[in-house]
Amino acid sequence: MRSDFSRLPDWNAAVTPNTWTAFLAGCQTLGHNPLWQSACHQATTLGPFDPDTMRRFFEDQFTPWQVNNSNGSDQGLITGYYEPLLHGNLQRNALYRYPLYAPPADLLTIDLGDLAPDLKGRHLRGRLQGNRVVPYFSRADIELEDSPLQGQELLWVNDPVELFFLQIQGSGVILLPNGQRLHVGYADQNGYPFRSIARYLIDHHQLTLAQTSMQGIKSWARQHPRELQTLLNQNPSYVFFRLLPPDLAGPLGTLGVPLTGQASLAIDPHTIPLGVPVLLSTQEPGTQQPLTRLMMAQDTGGAIRGAVRADFFWGFGPHAEQAAGHMKEMGRLWVLYPHDHDPNSPQ
Repeated sequence: MRSDFSRLPDWNAAVTPNTWTAFLAGCQTLGHNPLWQSACHQATTLGPFDPDTMRRFFEDQFTPWQVNNSNGSDQGLITGYYEPLLHGNLQRNALYRYPLYAPPADLLTIDLGDLAPDLKGRHLRGRLQGNRVVPYFSRADIELEDSPLQGQELLWVNDPVELFFLQIQGSGVILLPNGQRLHVGYADQNGYPFRSIARYLIDHHQLTLAQTSMQGIKSWARQHPRELQTLLNQNPSYVFFRLLPPDLAGPLGTLGVPLTGQASLAIDPHTIPLGVPVLLSTQEPGTQQPLTRLMMAQDTGGAIRGAVRADFFWGFGPHAEQAAGHMKEMGRLWVLYPHDHDPNSPQ
């Protein structure tokens, strides 16, 4: 629904230095799109960040449209994610036993748009078994002691719980014993839908809803090592990684540019196009304090499905981990499109 900047909540405080950094990063990709060329070119002429100047820039270049769910409601779940730090090694040993896998050579990706035009943009993953395509290995299959992916390891880490959450975050930093840091990012996925282990713990009366923060789930996992693999296997989705360049400003999002802490947002690209500015109105994790921020839709996630549904990237470090792990807030979204562009028309 078309809106106006005068009706946006806390608009005067929504544009931050990180907002501007994220927008300029996104222009590395969007600047090649005729729809965005003018705005991206204009942005490069504005010089150092000034909140009034940058806010007027967005007002001059864009029109806000409020995002609504299919049932007409305007609120949805806003969660958080971050870039974690794990301890790892390039060789397996008694301490480092849990592998990060590169995309396996036998993983097939079938573009369903080649079979039916109305399925454009959707993919099916599997593997060949004889002359048949069958589902790819699930998490339970991959994490067997005699894994079918042996030989595809990138490196090993020392904690299966942290590895599981690294897959949910999609990227992270691996600290080697010699002090070197390796950046890893999402490369592919085994084709299974994401399933919440929090829901499993709630349904089996192990934790209450209020206890199922990331920190609460990690605590339960460490207290129940014998039940850990059963818990993790409830989510059959499995993420494969690749090594990223060491000099990136942040982890690479789906848009292909480094993510910016507290300014990059993961969205469902079937409802919000990658790259667009998105005004988010929600609350700080665990408080009643309002959090309104102009962010950039630069990433996606297996659990991010629906129109008013987003994942707030908090960045790297202890504060980011704390905030991301506790963020389960309701929020509203407005997408900013270049003037005279109908968001229902093709990008």
